[in-house]
Amino acid sequence: MRRLNASTVSPSPEEENKDMDPIKFQFRTGRPGFRPPNNKQPNPISKFCLYTAISIAILLFCYALLSGNRINENKKYGIVIDGGSTGTRIHVFKYDVVNGNLALDFSDKGRASMRVNPGLSAYAEDPQGAGAAVAQLVEFAKRNVPRERWGDTEIRLMATAGLRLLEKEDQERILDACRRTLGASGFRFRDDWASVITGSDEGLYAWVVANYALGTLGAEPTHTTGIIELGGASAQVTFVSNEPMPPEFSRQVKFGNFTYNLYSHSLLHYGQNVAFESLKESLLSGHQELAAESLDIKKPTDPCTLRGYVAEKEARRLSPISLVGKRRYMSTLFPSGNFSECRSASLKLLQRGKDKCSYNTCYIGSTFIPKLQGKFLATENFFHTSKFFRLRQRSFLSGLMAAGEEFCKDDWSKLTKKYSSLNSEDLNRYCFSSAYIVAMLHDSLGIALDDRRIKYASQVDSIPLDWALGAFILQSAAELDTDNADWLAPVIVGESSPLPLLLFGIILMVVLVSWFVVRRQKPHLKTIYDMEKGKYITTRISRYS
Repeated sequence: MRRLNASTVSPSPEEENKDMDPIKFQFRTGRPGFRPPNNKQPNPISKFCLYTAISIAILLFCYALLSGNRINENKKYGIVIDGGSTGTRIHVFKYDVVNGNLALDFSDKGRASMRVNPGLSAYAEDPQGAGAAVAQLVEFAKRNVPRERWGDTEIRLMATAGLRLLEKEDQERILDACRRTLGASGFRFRDDWASVITGSDEGLYAWVVANYALGTLGAEPTHTTGIIELGGASAQVTFVSNEPMPPEFSRQVKFGNFTYNLYSHSLLHYGQNVAFESLKESLLSGHQELAAESLDIKKPTDPCTLRGYVAEKEARRLSPISLVGKRRYMSTLFPSGNFSECRSASLKLLQRGKDKCSYNTCYIGSTFIPKLQGKFLATENFFHTSKFFRLRQRSFLSGLMAAGEEFCKDDWSKLTKKYSSLNSEDLNRYCFSSAYIVAMLHDSLGIALDDRRIKYASQVDSIPLDWALGAFILQSAAELDTDNADWLAPVIVGESSPLPLLLFGIILMVVLVSWFVVRRQKPHLKTIYDMEKGKYITTRISRYS
């Protein structure tokens, strides 16, 4: 039925918009089924990962801040006393154990040393004086090792050629006095840790530290570097040789995949100071034989002593003249300062006894020495002499010969003014040392004057070429009792540790991984308004759509 009188009224635009505005028209908080839009959906797994990452990052950061102090607290110490012929030096080493390996600290704070004079051999008539000298070194060690570490810090005394020259009874009296001092030091010590080491061991220790410093341990044997030491009472020669050797000259060192067959020997009496004294005695004794046949007593010349040099309170006892049976006079050598004659006299000293050689090759005396192979480092007095003459490494022997010739012929009064800071006895000895080194390395061992295989050095980078360090490395590593093939390759620790930087990298990695995990697990949501149902609807959508 059609409705009459009906009228339709079109709404105005404003009313239409008012009626159709969903926000104004539908927004009723009390409307059943209504839920305001919210894209955040709590995810327990995501929250757990995020909180865990933050916790780990905080812990690692705190560890990084405290690690420096903790590493310093865990540092250990070792002490080696080098009982040399001219002095006694103590070495204090700081180290740690990292993954079963010895980690040495070669920074300035990681090692300390002190020397006292004279050497222990000078106390043959006064053994208690040797104990007092060692006591000075012990006090130095106490100042460089924290008190709480004294009880677990080993202290060892290793005497070398100076004591080897003494009789066994004199050696033991000196060592017993030192043992009493070391036993009461507060450091860890056993009586057998104070001993006289063999020359072969001394050379081996020097070879170890040299090749460790050069990074050639673990390399092919032909890539290693030999060592030649010129001490005060002895000289050591150690290098890899493929020649067959008598067992008393052969040593083996195993490292990594290689076994190094070493020639190692100590030439006792051929150290710089003892050789110089032997040369003077040889010159004096030769003059005595001539003097016995004549009433005219003339002074024998000494070509290794500078012209004008006067020894301070030096008087030497001569052998009794056979015809009289007692000493008739005291004689001193007349200094002539002649490099060539000094070199010739040195060579005669080095070749003395060669006629008694029972081996194929005896380059020095009657001692077996195989032909030198590979590169060499010349240390101790080789280095000190080269440093005095300011020589370049690549012109070691040729430069030394030229410098020695100029130095030996100079006048003593001029040299004392030029080198006023040097002790007169040390200054005078450089004439002999220059000639003696040329006679040993070139004339005896056959090293060419322009041979670049040999270089003088006292350290490589920050690592000192000291046999005491080699001994410490070997003994400390042996005490670790590890089967690690690289037990002789310590980690070098400087003043700053890379640990904080490593931990920072770990923290950054953990945070990035956690962020990636959370992002992967967080759903992608889309919120729309359903006009038919009159409410907001949230739906999940694909991240790749």
